[in-house]
Amino acid sequence: MLVKTYGSAVQGVDATTITVEVNISRGANFYLVGLPDAAVKESQQRIDSALRENSYKIPGKKVVINMAPADIRKEGSSYDLTLAIGILAADEKIKSDEISKYIIMGELSLDGTLQPIKGVLPIAIQARAEKFKGFILPKENAREAAVVNNLDVYGVENIKEVIDFFNKKIKLKPTIVDTRKEFYENISISDIDFSDVKGQENVKRALEIAAAGGHNIIMIGPPGAGKTMISKRIPTILPPLTLSEALETTKIHSVAGKTEKNASLITKRPFRSPHHTISDVALVGGGQFPQPGEISLAHNGVLFLDELPEFKRSVLEVMRQPLEDRKITISRARFTVEYPANFMLVASMNPCPCGYYNHPERECVCGTGVVQKYLNKISGPLLDRIDIHIEVVPVPFGKLADAEPGEKGELVRKRVIAAREIQDKRFKDFKGIHSNSQMTSKMMNIYCKVDEAGNSLLKNAMEKLGLSARAYDRILKVARTIADLANSENIKSEHLAEAIQYRSLDRESWGS
Repeated sequence: MLVKTYGSAVQGVDATTITVEVNISRGANFYLVGLPDAAVKESQQRIDSALRENSYKIPGKKVVINMAPADIRKEGSSYDLTLAIGILAADEKIKSDEISKYIIMGELSLDGTLQPIKGVLPIAIQARAEKFKGFILPKENAREAAVVNNLDVYGVENIKEVIDFFNKKIKLKPTIVDTRKEFYENISISDIDFSDVKGQENVKRALEIAAAGGHNIIMIGPPGAGKTMISKRIPTILPPLTLSEALETTKIHSVAGKTEKNASLITKRPFRSPHHTISDVALVGGGQFPQPGEISLAHNGVLFLDELPEFKRSVLEVMRQPLEDRKITISRARFTVEYPANFMLVASMNPCPCGYYNHPERECVCGTGVVQKYLNKISGPLLDRIDIHIEVVPVPFGKLADAEPGEKGELVRKRVIAAREIQDKRFKDFKGIHSNSQMTSKMMNIYCKVDEAGNSLLKNAMEKLGLSARAYDRILKVARTIADLANSENIKSEHLAEAIQYRSLDRESWGS
């Protein structure tokens, strides 16, 4: 008897429906075709044990299973349940009239219990798009899939429940998640706040500007000055995720298997902080079976690179294209996948190997040229893509001991949201442009006009401060954001003056 069941394969952040055709006929042997990988081929042993533990068995006949389309590689153990139900239906141990209405996915343990799988959200989205009635999957993944409405999601703990469900011996209760309610209830919950930071008013101001315009920022200062502490609080002043951003972010984390058990939507902006020993592939994504990298896991959030010069040069260089295009394309001989990578880069570094160059109290012991050599570990093209450079100095004891908290992050976030709303209106006719940092040269000619006094100020800065020509566009973009925070339609001289001071790492003015 020939029976079809349905699973799904995830490529990039999208899913493709897989048809599992099972035919049982006279003869012997078990055949599994359709480009399965080793994990899929091993499913025969897991299925055999799981069925025996639940008083069923693989029939002693010729079993042929085809996973179509046959030119897409099937990876992982999540097809165990799809194959097992197909075998039982073809052997007439399960009534097969309802099976074709469901996507069925899950990894089987030897006793028949189901283990959680990856990529549940994109699978559920595709199932709804193709008008499937429901999605049967491990219970621990059910809330994540239930984010998708108009699709019955059944979380099960054991294969016996699925068998009895199709044989109409039991009724499964669908998992229901009020997506909007959960999203808005958890959107502002955070354990940390910007007010925890004592002093560092100039740094907090720079971070407010960076958050308001989506600008990349690098902080440079001695050990213990507070660079990491401040960076971890940046997501609390960024605008809250929109529902569509939350869905997109959750899809990426679902594909990577990074969602928490029994979780639904990701409601907070991601904050990723990889160690400096990370490889190129781990950062941008890829591998033999491509997976999202850290830059994609930071999509719609913050990627924090602590001690930037300590990262391998090749690792830093592969970020140049994603920083411009806001996506990463991974190409292989047989396929190409694309992952979104619209993140805010926040980096920190010591000013020199000993860490005390320009320190107000301690003396730098680095030799001549060492400071410049240390900075040269970061290439000019990468530094080009970082709009704001800010020096962080240690906080005096008096401010550290001050019991009075700083400005609440909620107040800073309100100003950032107001500035972002101005930008949303400004760029409403430009697809894919949402913040000042994404402006093209053509758009800058329209929205970053400066008066004669401003031009004079820029000219003097370029000449007297030794600023490079590549700093020009960045200064104008940052000045546009400062003007938006001030609710000013035009860029004024004071906005330009503040933007100019955020270029301290330009080669001509640092470490000489």
